[in-house]
Amino acid sequence: MSRDWSQQENDRIVADYFAMLAHEMAGRAYSKTGHRRRLAPQLANRSKGAIEFKHQNISAVLQALGVTRINGYRPAQNYQQALVEAVGRWLARNPALPEPAWQTCLDIPDRLETGPPPTRRNREPPTLKGMLGLAHTVDMAGRDERNRALGQAGEKLALAHERAVLRDAGRGDLADRVRWVSQLEGDGAGYDIASFEPDGRNRLLEVKTTSGWEYAPFHITRNELAVSRQQQDEWRLLRIWDALRRPRAYELAPPLEAHILLTPTTFLARLDGQQAHSASA
Repeated sequence: MSRDWSQQENDRIVADYFAMLAHEMAGRAYSKTGHRRRLAPQLANRSKGAIEFKHQNISAVLQALGVTRINGYRPAQNYQQALVEAVGRWLARNPALPEPAWQTCLDIPDRLETGPPPTRRNREPPTLKGMLGLAHTVDMAGRDERNRALGQAGEKLALAHERAVLRDAGRGDLADRVRWVSQLEGDGAGYDIASFEPDGRNRLLEVKTTSGWEYAPFHITRNELAVSRQQQDEWRLLRIWDALRRPRAYELAPPLEAHILLTPTTFLARLDGQQAHSASA
């Protein structure tokens, strides 16, 4: 029968995991075996397999949060709440997460690996134990939204992809007219890329790029949602995920409510004139 990991053990292995992740994000060579051997004496006689599996559990927690994980540790979902809490403690002490070597992300190819949304592949989101409170605290979707370099890299990738697809279809004339609207006119249009279908129909792309997996949440503005409803035939949401490692994408067509859950995260606040008048009377 396996023994539960203590808080101290969880904290130690989580810290070691993030140390390896920092090396990976910076493009520095490191040894997973060397890390495990140095970590093992600090744990309560844990086997190699137990340590490796706990690393996979940490990958699952980070994946659920939308945090980039170590490439070699595939997520294993059956983790304990104590591990979620250990990750939360590390993130509270280290709000600046390991950042990637941006030159790798910004080395834009001319093709984007695309596929159907997870729901069309009959893939239900996994059950993510104990994640709700930590997800609200970390808010990786907000972090990715504020990361202008990540957002611009995704839009640049989408721009190159749209032009390449049109040229492959023999529509170089249309490819030359694809516009990066958010760069040329700002963010007010409700979409980032003005492109075309090969038959000449307009194609308006709002690009949402995150560093996490395909289920990672993302932010959408009131204006973008309104434009999606007003121009349903032309507007598409291009969802780019795992942007720092192996960018992949899927598209969502309006109405977005048919595909995603929309949760209000901010509210417009103003003084209630009636209540203010009553209080002064």
